[in-house]
Amino acid sequence: MMRISQFQSEADLPAVLDTNEAALRINRRPQTLRKWACLENGPIRPIRINGRLAWLVSDLAALLNGGEK
Repeated sequence: MMRISQFQSEADLPAVLDTNEAALRINRRPQTLRKWACLENGPIRPIRINGRLAWLVSDLAALLNGGEK
């Protein structure tokens, strides 16, 4: 399993991750990310694609590097 920091270049990154994959990458439970989306009170916000949550890789990377979007 690869972490965000292990990708060689941004060309290797998908633009977004689903909730389960994003939660795995930032060491949180998927329900935590769903709560952030529902209550709109988390450090990052998802986008919606056909009604499903998608998390921007750039937002996840910024969060892991100690910053918020």
